[in-house]
Amino acid sequence: MKRHPNIAIDGPAGAGKSTAARLLAAKLGFIYIDTGAMYRAVTLKALMDKINMADELAIVQMVEDAKLEFKTDETGNTRLFLDDRDVTEAIRTPQVANHVSLVSRIPGVRHKMSSLQRAMASRGGVVMEGRDIGTHVLPDAEAKFYLTASVEERARRRHEELKQRGYEIELSEVMRDIRQRDEIDTNRSLAPLKPALDAEIIDCSAFCADQVIELLLAGVSGRIE
Repeated sequence: MKRHPNIAIDGPAGAGKSTAARLLAAKLGFIYIDTGAMYRAVTLKALMDKINMADELAIVQMVEDAKLEFKTDETGNTRLFLDDRDVTEAIRTPQVANHVSLVSRIPGVRHKMSSLQRAMASRGGVVMEGRDIGTHVLPDAEAKFYLTASVEERARRRHEELKQRGYEIELSEVMRDIRQRDEIDTNRSLAPLKPALDAEIIDCSAFCADQVIELLLAGVSGRIE
């Protein structure tokens, strides 16, 4: 059987990667893997276990012992389980968002997550999104994209998302958090956030989700059979 290609989608927080990757995977009949959710899950576990965020050895050991698994529910939606507990909604809190870059920048954490992610993509037919997929996790992916948007637009989208989830938070606070995450993600020593040299860069500031999907489909045209 011919192996399906893998598609890597990277970009900063709030650029719309998750929505775009999920919709693209559905249209292609591929598997969608949200690597950011994996980092959020282990961050949630560190918070629940009250681990000091400065104790990198303790966090790495915690990640080594954690069990992460994606499952599809009866409606076809992907759910993330941490140690057999569904944490799909629990990982989307502002508290987790404010700490995830502190956990994800730790080399031992990234090594473990990257190994899991490569295993998930080993058979092909995966749309994987994150911050280092095209550059580090799947450098041989057949199609690579880097989705970005202005800080203001990313903050506005994230603020709206949080409001819809019932969180009361000021737009200025969301913007500050996004700027801080950008600073950490682009300056970490291992696999920093940046476009792959062969990635197609798409500025999504003025595009809706459907328009982004059309651009992605055009970008993979001829590579999908």
